Amino acid sequence: MTQEHKKALSEGRRQGRIVRDYLEGLEATKPRRGRKRTKDTVNKRIAAIESELENAAPLRKLEMIQERLDLLDELETFDETVDMAALEEQFISVAQPYAERRGISYAAFREMGIAAPVLKRAGIGRAARK
Repeated sequence: MTQEHKKALSEGRRQGRIVRDYLEGLEATKPRRGRKRTKDTVNKRIAAIESELENAAPLRKLEMIQERLDLLDELETFDETVDMAALEEQFISVAQPYAERRGISYAAFREMGIAAPVLKRAGIGRAARK
């Protein structure tokens, strides 16, 4: 494998990582339906589970333990923030060559929730591959 080939593979992996990070950031910051959960409401549910665990039937106990573990994981994510501005700038810098190389259309990006102005800044227009 030539150095040029290795460099191209490395660049492809870098572009893919940036696109993936941006898509994951969009997903993480997407508004959710229903009542917004807070640390307080999650902690209250954990406390309720703890008090119910002793008297629960074995199968229900198993389900409650899993719910508690899921809630503890959720608590850890409350302090994480996603710098969408930085992810967006990185995405814009690699989106066009990534899309061309992988055959990704404007419509596919739009369906994933990427805003039209972001795609325009990235150089991906509606006329790009249908």
